[in-house]
Amino acid sequence: MESGEWVFVTRPTDKDLWNPTSTELEDSRPLKVTFSGPAKYWTDGIPIGNGRLGAMVWGGVSSELIQLNEDTLWTGTPTDFTDPAIPQALSEVRNLVDSGKFSEATKAAARMFGKYTNVYKLLGDIKLEFNGSTYAEGTYYRELDLDTATGRVKYTVDDVEFTREHFVSNPDQVIVTKISGSKAQSVSFAVSLDSILEHQCYLTDENQLVMEGICPGKRMTTEVKANDDPKGMKFTAVLDLQISNGARLVRLLDDNKLKVVGADWAVLLLVASSSFEGPFVDPSDSKKNPTSDSLQAMNSIKKLSYSQLYSRHLDDFQNLFHRVSLQLEKNSAIGDGVSEIRNLMPSVIEDFKGNKDVVIPTVERIKSFESDEDPSLVELLFQFGRYLLISCSRPGTQVANLQGIWNKDLYPAWDSAPTLNINLEMNYWPSLPCNLRECQEPLFDFIKSLSISGSKVAQVNYITSGWVAHHRSDIWAKASADMGNPKWAIWPMAGAWVCTHLWDHYTYTLDKDFLINTAYPLLEGCASFLVDWLIEGNDGYLETNPSTSPEHMFIAPDGNSASVSYSSTMDMAIINEVFSAIVSASEKQVLGRSEDALVQKVLKAQPRLYPPKIAPDGSIMEWALNFKDPEVKHRHISHLFGLFPGHSITLKKNPELCKAAENTLYKRGEDGPGWSTVWKTAVWARLQNSEHAYTMVKHLIRLVDPADQKIGFEGGLYSNLFAAHPPFQIDANLGFPAAVSEMLVQSTMTDLYLLPALPRDKWAKGCVKGLQARGGNTVNICWDKGDLQEVGLWLKKDGSCSLQRLHYRGTTVTTSLSSGIIYTFNSQLQCTKSFSLSEVAFPRV
Repeated sequence: MESGEWVFVTRPTDKDLWNPTSTELEDSRPLKVTFSGPAKYWTDGIPIGNGRLGAMVWGGVSSELIQLNEDTLWTGTPTDFTDPAIPQALSEVRNLVDSGKFSEATKAAARMFGKYTNVYKLLGDIKLEFNGSTYAEGTYYRELDLDTATGRVKYTVDDVEFTREHFVSNPDQVIVTKISGSKAQSVSFAVSLDSILEHQCYLTDENQLVMEGICPGKRMTTEVKANDDPKGMKFTAVLDLQISNGARLVRLLDDNKLKVVGADWAVLLLVASSSFEGPFVDPSDSKKNPTSDSLQAMNSIKKLSYSQLYSRHLDDFQNLFHRVSLQLEKNSAIGDGVSEIRNLMPSVIEDFKGNKDVVIPTVERIKSFESDEDPSLVELLFQFGRYLLISCSRPGTQVANLQGIWNKDLYPAWDSAPTLNINLEMNYWPSLPCNLRECQEPLFDFIKSLSISGSKVAQVNYITSGWVAHHRSDIWAKASADMGNPKWAIWPMAGAWVCTHLWDHYTYTLDKDFLINTAYPLLEGCASFLVDWLIEGNDGYLETNPSTSPEHMFIAPDGNSASVSYSSTMDMAIINEVFSAIVSASEKQVLGRSEDALVQKVLKAQPRLYPPKIAPDGSIMEWALNFKDPEVKHRHISHLFGLFPGHSITLKKNPELCKAAENTLYKRGEDGPGWSTVWKTAVWARLQNSEHAYTMVKHLIRLVDPADQKIGFEGGLYSNLFAAHPPFQIDANLGFPAAVSEMLVQSTMTDLYLLPALPRDKWAKGCVKGLQARGGNTVNICWDKGDLQEVGLWLKKDGSCSLQRLHYRGTTVTTSLSSGIIYTFNSQLQCTKSFSLSEVAFPRV
């Protein structure tokens, strides 16, 4: 049962296949988020998860709270999102826009609203009670070890060191906690389950705790009317205890608790399931029994030892996490940020003398980043984003929502609903460049569901073919417009934006089966809607009407505020991106479908899309007309979509538009929520402006006080590295590694740009291994004193051959790469050696 029984040997991953010869780096600091005390706020907690099950560990001493989430626990039931009255409202809005009555059109657009999204709920809590223990001053230590996806808590009470370890296994679908003491029979505690949802708890004859509950059938209790209380999602959690020989397990039937007395160690196993059977199955019709499912799941794993569970967890997690490594060092002339921190905070260091891997708590590192700019904190935040994506989005799970899977509230901010006008897409930005392509599969499953409900909405609400989705959705694949305000609700471009991820997946992986069976059918349906949605404009262009620029207003010529007009710059950029994907996929060497009727329509429509324009002030116009902007510092940069994440604006093809994009970013300013900061980082990187890209990185790394719970747009980080809007949203965390990778590598199907936005004085020395690039390439780069030293490249696709142009500081070299061969290039982009992947030898353990 003890972990000492096993020696863990991890399998080699992409970062292990190439080793540089020219750059020696210091040993990286451990990838750990550390704390000097128990959590006072939820955003001090440790997030762990396996994609479906999530937990937040508070790390209390006299009592411990482990808050639980399961990704299918939502309010509501399947819904008809269609409204046959909308076509008439659409006609009215279009007429008002054509007449230049934009404020009236905005008001009239309210008749096009759909239903509210449903709400993501929490599962409940594991509560542990330790008889009021008080730990010895200076002995408390808590960490999230990213390398092992394990949370740990250590403290000493009366000369006994207590340790708790927490992880969530994907192979075995279980939340695991091990509690141990340094002295025999020192572990005693009581454990119970609880939830703020409607539930009941009981003990089984197997000494297991069972909690059964139900989610509301309506999003708000005030919506429930007489004889209209649909049954919501049922759920069950089962907790099992394993204890060392000689310990006692006491059943407290009145309190529904289990009490452990005098154990050397105890292991808690928590499994959970729900009656969710898909977005189109009513929970009342579900044939799933979450109680029997959970008990069966527990029976299948409870005979596994802790070491076995941990070994299987590590192998699964590290196969993903270990694919990419990043090491960054400062220019030595600037100084060692770590030693500077030691000098600044000797009292903090004194508290951690017993932990060789820990210098200071992460919260102190965030505080000091403004002055020390420690590159290792950037490394940590980069890998934390990858860790979170692995932990909240795995094949077969639900799509990562606005908070991933971690939620403590009965009514979380913005319902914790997938928000498709930037947030959901940003969640999945790192999946391809940061070598986590499997983690994107839930997004593709979600798009498939959206296409089904969205085809009905397109047909009934807009009288078009194809399928459509709007800016917010939920587990029931809501595809219609939202409620609230036309500036965000009336935006039928969401389906098109998420579809760009389908083509991106192909360009990175060259997986033609995926393109044929998954991506292209969904792209076809999306493009079919877009072709029908476009209407003839008065100036010869095809236009979208109504059109908004997400969440932003403008001042109409009559002086009134409005948000609805025609052909916003973002609309056109997204449509152009989807049309380009359809055309590229249809080419002879790919799918050979260029003669299809839809492709021919797209080819005719694409040149007639309203082009991006430059305003008199030198910025890119956000709308088709040069409206006055009442909020110049608005958080969204929607009109820069064509630059990033799109590809229609490039430095080579569109230097004037790129200059206008720079002016737009200056105009927007640096302030904004976390996701806005990350988006600006990526755009500055795409412009190959390292100084401003780094400025945005630094702007993100600012400490936020969790006591300030108001909705704001200041961004920053909490003590556990969760990104703030505030409040918490996960998008900036997940988008950050993608933005950093964009600073280090940019690509097309034929071009690789090396270190295009490297902040040379801030990250003067470094190495990144395992990044992915379009064309099926794995990219590894090392640099010193801000200059490229070595590059390692290879192709993933078996039997493929690629002609690549390598770009570095104005130098371009064309080279041919064959799959199965690892190539090394020097600082002049000359190939210095190559060898077969089959020749790679790994050390024996």
